[in-house]
Amino acid sequence: MSLRDFGVLVLVCLVWACNNIVSKIVVAQWGVPPLFYAAVRFAIVAAVTLPWLLPAPRPAWRIVAVGLLMGAGNFALLFMGFRTASPSASAVVIQLAVPFTTILSMLLLGEKVRWKRGLGIALTLTGAVVVMWNPHGLSLSPGLWFIVASAFTGSLGAVMMKQIEGVKPLQFQAWVGATSILPLALLSLATEPGAPGLALKAGWPFLAALLFSALIVSVLAHTAYYGLIQRHDANLVAPLTLMTPLMTIGLGVLITHDHFDARMGLGTLLALVGVLIIALRKNQVMPLLLLTRNRSQ
Repeated sequence: MSLRDFGVLVLVCLVWACNNIVSKIVVAQWGVPPLFYAAVRFAIVAAVTLPWLLPAPRPAWRIVAVGLLMGAGNFALLFMGFRTASPSASAVVIQLAVPFTTILSMLLLGEKVRWKRGLGIALTLTGAVVVMWNPHGLSLSPGLWFIVASAFTGSLGAVMMKQIEGVKPLQFQAWVGATSILPLALLSLATEPGAPGLALKAGWPFLAALLFSALIVSVLAHTAYYGLIQRHDANLVAPLTLMTPLMTIGLGVLITHDHFDARMGLGTLLALVGVLIIALRKNQVMPLLLLTRNRSQ
């Protein structure tokens, strides 16, 4: 990988990490309802990528399902999780997407998993459990339950995406946006009374965060990322994207004052080593891992 491409990847990972912090601030500190936030974000993404929507990939039902899973389902759960879960803990727990994707690829794609990737799965799961542990035992906060559900939803969407051929990056973003607006808007209307007023109360900072999330993260950063995985081997790019959770933890400690102790450090180390083991093995799951990481930021 050239120094230029490596610099682009570092910048992409930093943008993703910043977005995790921004999303936490929007829903937890500014009080913007998460479903409304996700709905408006995807409305902007859909508007910008509308020219790439058609022709629809075949079968159409599968791209709709993928869009709902990796858009409305994944981001709604992620933003709901950020209301109570810290970015640092979320950055580690979301790594469960990697073993989820591996296991789903075994069940749905017939992927074979040997002992090294099995060890990676075990380490990632152990690391996540260590992060979620407290002195009274394993106790997931509601926020972390949403993060776990987000990881699974995105992983299922990624595996289904593997079964669709020839979808361009911007076309993928267009379908994720288009399929997510209506369900998110309806859910927000039903469960988040007064959501537009709360968003307006947050003012210009919310608008800036919204444009950053929709345009810089979803359109520019993801498109640059897809360009990198088209030019370089997935087994080279995927391990380097572990910079994102590390940057998220650092920014979380500095900006949102996340609690980070020796237990969290051990759990983070175990989880990321497990992900690294999986990422370094040549297998079908690597493209799925990249898609999952794309949707989880």
